[in-house]
Amino acid sequence: MTGHCRELAALILAVLLALAGPLAAQAQPATTPHANPLFRDKFTADPAPLVVGDRLYLYVGHDQAERDQMFNMREWLVYSTADMATWVDHGPIMTVADFKWAKADAWAAQAIEKHGRFWFYAAVEHDDTHPGKAIAVAVADSPTGPFTDAKGSALVTNQMTPKGTHSWEDIDPTVFTDDDGSTWIAWGNRQCYLARLKPDMIGIDGPIIEITPPHFEEGPWLHKRGALYYLTYASLDRAAHRDEKVSYATAPSIQGPWTYRGELTGSGKYSFTIHPGIARFKGNWYLFLHNAALAIGDQNGSIGRRAVTVEHLQYLPDGSLQPVLQTDAGISVPPPR
Repeated sequence: MTGHCRELAALILAVLLALAGPLAAQAQPATTPHANPLFRDKFTADPAPLVVGDRLYLYVGHDQAERDQMFNMREWLVYSTADMATWVDHGPIMTVADFKWAKADAWAAQAIEKHGRFWFYAAVEHDDTHPGKAIAVAVADSPTGPFTDAKGSALVTNQMTPKGTHSWEDIDPTVFTDDDGSTWIAWGNRQCYLARLKPDMIGIDGPIIEITPPHFEEGPWLHKRGALYYLTYASLDRAAHRDEKVSYATAPSIQGPWTYRGELTGSGKYSFTIHPGIARFKGNWYLFLHNAALAIGDQNGSIGRRAVTVEHLQYLPDGSLQPVLQTDAGISVPPPR
């Protein structure tokens, strides 16, 4: 090989390594046998899974609370996996500042695919023109973004739910497309609301109805299996408990009537809050949650520094959900039989 050829080969190799480096750095192998929490280099919360083809995408909020801060959330992140063992960190997909009418709080969100695009619904703090929490909607051509404000204003504001008891009730959106093609959104804190979305995905189509199940606190998640609809949520029996648990209700129709089915899992370790996200991926069902068991450097987990986890989810013959025990091992071990 001539000197010129050796130099050219070295240059090509250097370019290939430079291109591969960032991708290799993004892939996070799951740690076993202690597979939970899933991500250990940053604090994450409010997991929302979305299956697209042979990959599962997991949207999370980024907890950045310092010292005694309760919450400090300014951006949303997304990870993806093909095998539930190795995850790719795709980085931030949006910041709260991308919604020009919002002033703070990149809280819980969920993405859904429809019309060949990806729609992202998120809870934020509205500016002073519509005080209180609000729900934003963004759109992208890829599940990893870039996402942009799809409406230029809030989809839901606090003024649209006047029967509520407080200014932060319009949070934690969950979106679900039924078999007839209609898409629905549910959300709330202490009150749980449900509405149909317009075909353009950026407007409410018809009335907002209340479907609040027992002990509902926040974090609703809608899904369907067979003919049964499931509403899973963060629950809090204020007379008996300090920390949220996860409960669920079922219904024969998206509009109900909803029947309370009890508790699905207990509180997240060290965490007041918990937030369920459910997905079926490659034949298996998974329940995503968060706790506050992660420590990074000199920062321990707390109410504003949470960490995402995942457990197997199983159904009993009558359609009810088998209670889930939260573990450090998570799905690194087979589900209990």
